[in-house]
Amino acid sequence: MDKPYVVGIDIGGTNSVYGVVDARGTIIYSGSIKTGSHADVNDYVAELAKGLKLVIDQAGGNDKIKGIGVGAPNGNYFNGCIEFAPNLPWKGKIPLAQLISEATGGIPVSLTNDANAAAIGEMTYGVARGMKDFIVITLGTGVGSGIVIGGNLVYGHDGFAGELGHVIMRRHNGRLCGCGRHGCLEAYASATGVARTAREYLEIRKEDSLLRELNSEEITSKDVFDAAIKGDKIALEIFEATGTILGEAIADFVAFSSPEAIILFGGLTKAGDLIMNPIKAAMDKNMLKVFEGKTKLLFSQLKESDAAVLGASALGWEAK
Repeated sequence: MDKPYVVGIDIGGTNSVYGVVDARGTIIYSGSIKTGSHADVNDYVAELAKGLKLVIDQAGGNDKIKGIGVGAPNGNYFNGCIEFAPNLPWKGKIPLAQLISEATGGIPVSLTNDANAAAIGEMTYGVARGMKDFIVITLGTGVGSGIVIGGNLVYGHDGFAGELGHVIMRRHNGRLCGCGRHGCLEAYASATGVARTAREYLEIRKEDSLLRELNSEEITSKDVFDAAIKGDKIALEIFEATGTILGEAIADFVAFSSPEAIILFGGLTKAGDLIMNPIKAAMDKNMLKVFEGKTKLLFSQLKESDAAVLGASALGWEAK
């Protein structure tokens, strides 16, 4: 291979992480910059390009790089733009793929949203290798999804298909979601959703709980996990409720595309059986008969810190 490497860039609300990746999915050089400290996207791209030059030079220069793949919130694969991303400092439509390509001497750049990048990463380097039909659900600050049907990622006609975090799970008195609607899955089954459930339970319940020792406004999903591991009743019930709503949603997702597997990825999966058992129970209980026992429920095996960069880098092999 005359161009044995690709570059993956994962743009998060706080940090942007990048790396040079070989064909086996090994990150050989990497770095990161702060995303939020650049109010102007041109300043951001200039600093990013500086960091990219360092790792690309270590790998032997631009001639060794087949392409750059970028995973970003609200990234549109069709036009290479980030569009109206609520958690990024730049507003409106940003032609990011073009800006990065120009700043790196014309290396081709392909961009998609972060959950789609995770799905491509699973298909290229992870547990979905060899699978043609699967859904990746990312459980982080929000809930995202990448849907693969017949070996192809589903983008829809506008590039934004696959917002399963925003299916409405509670029609009556649903929680306000960051998207402005009420009752979305993301408002319950994300890391932030777990923290919200904890605050609600502590307010309406009377039992003792380790969580009462914390400032309720600062409780995180990690705090709930730590309490659950120690057998805290309220914390265990929070995971039970979170897993149940997720399992109900997954049973519906299976009815939509009959995937071989649902792959869960992101911070909340660290809770292991605490979250997996209620998901599985609710999924089985709500599954349409024709789909019973056909869809595997798996945790991603990609190391979380690497997975986003690997997923984005997989786009780099196809970048034109």
